[in-house]
Amino acid sequence: MEKIRLQPSTFLFEDDGKIPNNPQLPLLFYVGAFGRETVDADLIEDTFRQNQWGGSWRSSVFSYPHYHAEAHEALGCFRGTAVIRLGGSNGIEQKVQPGDVVVIPAGVGHENLGSSGDFTVVGAYPPGQSPDLQRGEPAERSWAMESIGQVPLPPTDPVFGRGGPLNELWVPA
Repeated sequence: MEKIRLQPSTFLFEDDGKIPNNPQLPLLFYVGAFGRETVDADLIEDTFRQNQWGGSWRSSVFSYPHYHAEAHEALGCFRGTAVIRLGGSNGIEQKVQPGDVVVIPAGVGHENLGSSGDFTVVGAYPPGQSPDLQRGEPAERSWAMESIGQVPLPPTDPVFGRGGPLNELWVPA
């Protein structure tokens, strides 16, 4: 299945008091980036890897609010459906289905509110980044806020590579 070149929907979330979110970088939601029929997990993983997003894994999304203060994250759905809350308690609830890709900036909260039993994504990270796991606890706040601002921008869009929408939408402050 060939990727369909498209512009993602963008969402910028404010700090909700528990989840810091990211004041500068919007979350990117690519509807059907890998089509809608049969979505091949290997194709998603290979595309992410070719576009310099590695450390990949295949699983679901945690069912509790969390974020990563030291990494941006790409999630490519290849099986099942889920409703994912993005942006913490004041964020949005987004249905995710096969072919969709969500690119989550460091600091942006996400949680699985409910999914089909087979819901599975490929997750990946930009070069040199690996996910920490933060849950919005007061003790992590100061450190996390400082870390989020220091996470480097990825060199490429995980779906479309160099010059993709991410490179146009995520610009240095």
